[in-house]
Amino acid sequence: MEMNELLAIIQGGENISVEFKKSTTDVTKDVYETVGSFSNREGGHIFLGVKDDGTVLGVAPSEIERMRSEFVTTINNSTKCYPPLFIQIEAITIDGKQLLHVYVPVCTQVCRINGRIYDRNEDSDIDITNNTDAVYQAYARKQSTYFVNKVTGFGMEAIRPDLIERARKMSRIRRNDHPWLTMNDEEILRLEGLILTDPDKQREGVTLAGILLFGTDSTIMAVLPQHKSDAIFRAENLDRYDDRDVIITNLFESYDRLIAFGAKHLSDPFVLEGIQSISARDKILREIFSNLLAHQDYSSGYVAKFVIEKDRMFTENANRAHGVGMLNLSTFSPFAKNPPVSKVFRDAGLADELGSGMRNTYKYTRLYSGQEPQFIEGADVFHTIIPLAAVATGKVGPQVGVNPQVNPQVNPQVNPQVSVREKVLSFCVEPHSKAEIASYCGYKDRHSFTVHHLQPLLDKGLLLMTIPGKPRSQNQRYVTAQFGEAK
Repeated sequence: MEMNELLAIIQGGENISVEFKKSTTDVTKDVYETVGSFSNREGGHIFLGVKDDGTVLGVAPSEIERMRSEFVTTINNSTKCYPPLFIQIEAITIDGKQLLHVYVPVCTQVCRINGRIYDRNEDSDIDITNNTDAVYQAYARKQSTYFVNKVTGFGMEAIRPDLIERARKMSRIRRNDHPWLTMNDEEILRLEGLILTDPDKQREGVTLAGILLFGTDSTIMAVLPQHKSDAIFRAENLDRYDDRDVIITNLFESYDRLIAFGAKHLSDPFVLEGIQSISARDKILREIFSNLLAHQDYSSGYVAKFVIEKDRMFTENANRAHGVGMLNLSTFSPFAKNPPVSKVFRDAGLADELGSGMRNTYKYTRLYSGQEPQFIEGADVFHTIIPLAAVATGKVGPQVGVNPQVNPQVNPQVNPQVSVREKVLSFCVEPHSKAEIASYCGYKDRHSFTVHHLQPLLDKGLLLMTIPGKPRSQNQRYVTAQFGEAK
């Protein structure tokens, strides 16, 4: 989250999703109570080193690392916090004083702190453990809000180990100390709340979210036969379509195919962010597809859509609305529609913190087309509309009924170029050497491959070196930009 947004949150004072704690030298007991109440309600922000009236005191610099370590240890200790929570605590500096900021997402289960259940009421944390009605409402809220928490009759036999291994590798690129790296497949599913106990049948099983993320195609169709994503390119044949991909598979591979479809039919013009060349197209696609897959209402039979037209592209997905109408970037409040799916996407590097997708989409749409996107929350369907400039669909994609000699913009070499690029970017989700990449793409001439394919991706910032200070190092590896940072 950007600093100006954090300042705005602090200036807004304490409320149902913001809490200030003095905690200048220790993480006090009431901090964890607030973690529990936020997790059980709507999530929120905790600032350590700030008085109740918003006065910034700061945390003692010598105590910051100890406090961070203590906090992480406690919330991952099932005897103190159940279920254990994977929450990051970050140090920020305001007016020369260091604070600790914690963002608590909504938990998929009712959270207990030292065996007690807390709920949030305005700016207070209320112990509701002995309030039978309040506890019942807390459990009912979790069950009714998140359809994907429904427990299926399937166990680990319905899960694809290769998909979990892929997610594990992606998490390592994002964080070298990610908890998934030391866990087996079942432990990962349990940590992410993807294995739960059915409260009615008292039977444990993989949830719908777990099946959607990591299940086999046959299992997905067995538990969610309505699950489908439809990608359509409609630039020439406006009555039907010029190209189409009907996607019926797990969310990771659905994401891959949507990205490939968008890259196939949208050009990638040169764009500068400051002095850095970037792919605004790829950044937009990443945001809208992670949103499409992570936040749709999977209980609905409405087919998720991604449509590219001459002057716009848009997505539509079934929605459980929390308000109706056009979303405003400066006033909207993010809400996790499917927290377990969103969390796995964040840990795997396919999405960022809740709310950042909308900000990023605004930013990169302005760079890509010079216009602004629209986010429209309907009662049943959520719409994301991205305006396109003429160049976006003018050079890439099938040209139905067009004579190449009449239209000099059509480059017969474009599609092969895109294919190689997508192979490289997909393969380099995990770092690889130049030789490994060239071999994977079917090139024997490593020099030619570097000049025509690898170097352009490096120049555009789509691919990163793991050792940028030593380009010719024998240990040099290359990683897709969205999955790693140069060290």
